[in-house]
Amino acid sequence: MSVRRIAQLARVSPCTVSLSLHNSPKISQATKQRVLRIARRIGYKPNAKVAELMGQMRLKRAPERGACLGVISFYDSLRPWESALHLQRIYDGMTERAEALGYRLEPLWLKAPGMTPGRFRKILDSRGIQGLLCFGSPNLSDEIPPELDHYAIVTQGVSIKTPLHRVASHAYNDMWRVMRNIRQLGYSRPGVVIGDYEGVRSAHAYLCVYLGWCHLELGTPPPVPVLQLNNVEEDRFIPWFKQHRPDVVIFAHHYKALPELERLLSANRIRTPEDV
Repeated sequence: MSVRRIAQLARVSPCTVSLSLHNSPKISQATKQRVLRIARRIGYKPNAKVAELMGQMRLKRAPERGACLGVISFYDSLRPWESALHLQRIYDGMTERAEALGYRLEPLWLKAPGMTPGRFRKILDSRGIQGLLCFGSPNLSDEIPPELDHYAIVTQGVSIKTPLHRVASHAYNDMWRVMRNIRQLGYSRPGVVIGDYEGVRSAHAYLCVYLGWCHLELGTPPPVPVLQLNNVEEDRFIPWFKQHRPDVVIFAHHYKALPELERLLSANRIRTPEDV
């Protein structure tokens, strides 16, 4: 019997059935109980993990967070999210979802002093950890050690070279939405500044969208050439700005670079939003 059959009998969507079977807090207790009754009646056989969660739900108590997922850090600290806003938001999302499914998270530092892949594997096995979540890496050439091949691993972003299940921001859609919105606001000379590191991390989606958007929407080559920066170098940014005079600047860079951009504009008497 399938989830779709249960959905037909319960008169709910397959998504609601799936969430109910996974004990999602998004579904009311009454709906969960109805789905479970139908699932039992027709002989639906979930996998062991789902069965465990369903059993906990039937006892009318919150799931026990006995199962554990490891959170791998390739960064220079055990908890890189404590010093990076975007990683903090990702970690908060991981925590919320894990708790909803009855898991706890345990930070694990793959690059801790003296750590080896073999030792890391022994730590995982001794703690009964079978699933790993990875924050990616500041080093774009990093790979998951082969000693960890038999674990279930999901990573965020595109920085880990090893073929994995991954969750990534949709930089292409984000940039296209920005270009569409500035067009609707009446801007006609958009200038794009892309950080070198951010360009690589996004698989160059920002650059590709800008060039494609100009071709499709303006019917011309870009009115302002793309400026790619490592940091916010004044000797490159100011000549670019004064020569091409964009009416809006799209700054695809690390958020910590924004104060430096603001300082640069102020020091050169470029007012926002009056001048750009």
